[in-house]
Formats: sequence, C-alpha cells, structure tokens
Amino acid sequence: MAQVPMPALQALRVRTVRVPMQHPHQTASGIVSESPLVLTDAVFDDGTVGHSVVFTYTPAALKPTADLIRNFEGLVKGDRLAPAETEQKLARRFRLLGTQGLVGIALSAIDMALWDALARRHATSLIRLLGGVEKPIPAYGAIGYDGVEGSARVAEDWAKRGFTGVKAKIGYPTVQEDVAVIRAIRSAAGGSMSIMVDYNQCLTPVEAVQRLRVLDDEDLTWVEEPTLAHDYAGHAMIAREAKTPIQCGENWWGSLDMQHAIDAQASDYVMPDVMKIGGVTGWLRSAALAQTRGIRLSNHLWPETARS
Repeated sequence: MAQVPMPALQALRVRTVRVPMQHPHQTASGIVSESPLVLTDAVFDDGTVGHSVVFTYTPAALKPTADLIRNFEGLVKGDRLAPAETEQKLARRFRLLGTQGLVGIALSAIDMALWDALARRHATSLIRLLGGVEKPIPAYGAIGYDGVEGSARVAEDWAKRGFTGVKAKIGYPTVQEDVAVIRAIRSAAGGSMSIMVDYNQCLTPVEAVQRLRVLDDEDLTWVEEPTLAHDYAGHAMIAREAKTPIQCGENWWGSLDMQHAIDAQASDYVMPDVMKIGGVTGWLRSAALAQTRGIRLSNHLWPETARS
C-alpha cells in the first residue's frame, strides 16, 4: 500500500516580542521585568503550521536569535515533516561550530515547531503523539531574591492559591541570611509546604559544602545549582557531602551534557530546559537517560513538556 508523503517545509516565519511581567522577578544579578521571546512558525506545503516559543533572557539576544533561525531556513526548506530526521541533519551541519548558546536555542526553536506541526497534522496533542495521556502534574510557585519579608509574603500568596511547593532564589551574603529567608517562607506558607532553593551558580564548591552543612537541617526538597552548571566534579563533591538532594540541568546544552553530568554523579535530580537540551527531540533523549539511571526528572520553564 502506497504511503502518502509527509508535507514539505516551505518557510520559517520568525518574529520577536517583549512581554512585560505582571510581577517582576528579583534575582541576585538584577530584576527580570519582561520576557523577551522569539516566536517561530514552521509552514508546510499542505497548510500545516507548527509553532514554537523560545526565551532569550535578555532583549539584547532577541534579534541575533531570530536572525539565526531565519538564516537556518535554507538548511531545512523542502525537508519532509520528520523532526528527528531534521534534528540529526542539523546536528551534523553544526558539529564544528557547536550547538550551544544562541545556535542551540535557534535549533531548538525549529525542532519544537516541527514537533508541533507533526502533532497538528495528526490532529492530536504532542503528549498523545508520543504515546502518553494528559494528566495533572505537580507545580511550584517562584519566589525571587526578595529578602525575608518579601519572600514570606510571596510564599503565603502561593499557599493561598493552593500550591504545595515553592522555590526561592537565595545566595545572600551569609548563610544565616539564607536560613532566615527559608524559615520565613516556612512560617508564612505552613509546615507542609515543600521548599526548594536556587543559588543560580553563585558559590564555589567549597562555599557550597559549607553552606549546605547548615541548610541540611532545614528540610529542603532540593538545592539547585549551588556552583557553576558545567562544573560536574564540583557538583559531584557537593552532592557527596550534602544530605539535601542537589538539582541541576537547566543550563545543560544537549543530552551529551546531561550524560557527562550523570556519569560524574553531579546531581541527585535533573531539570533539563527543553530550549537548551535540544528541543523536544533532545528532551526525549534526556528523559530516557534519566529513566535508565532511575533519576527523577522535572522541567525548567516549559511546563508543557512535563507531560511528554
């Protein structure tokens, strides 16, 4: 029986937007007051259109990222709708340049749009296309680098809205200040609230070990990225010394980074970012890696991938 060929890619339509945040997010390195986003449409000759969104962190990276996606159009125009095949083609093309940074984000934007197009062509959701079903997933509320009073106020609000977990930015000048924030959050949100903290890579491994010896008494769900994301040996040392689980992954570029981290035993949990890990194709590889090692996996920023 003859098979109907998949549609061919005609164009990539790319545009940028800057979305103001209702509640600006305070971090140790500054205030995030807007979301700079690149929107990509993958247009096929049968009328199918797939969509993707990527986040560039800073408006300065908006135009360069959008330009990269537009420049990559010539490499994929005319390709049949087969996301994994296109991902491999592009990976070979960029082997020498590398697939990190803005190049990696641009490649992920294309991959995510292709998977969306494939799901739409089959008139289904991505999760059902991949063999799963829709189901509720646990989520936590975000708390910025807001100090004792601000962190407590935000935590209380998340608790009132029914959230059972919160994650707070810490890394104050002293560990005593970190502890004060954590205890204020617990007091405001209630003893049953799961509390996670994120250092955003601001400590050396030795500093992290010293702080975690104190934080181990605070009943935290996890401590995220205490040191540089790609210092796998440093994170492995911290994970060995700490009783509290270590969480890493949002800054890994591709599943090979994740493999190196797992091999080094750099973290107890993993949190890949679909935009950095290689799009939906990279996410699937990473989820498989975590499953084979029995490591619990969550997503960074992109809740729609959590069901996948």
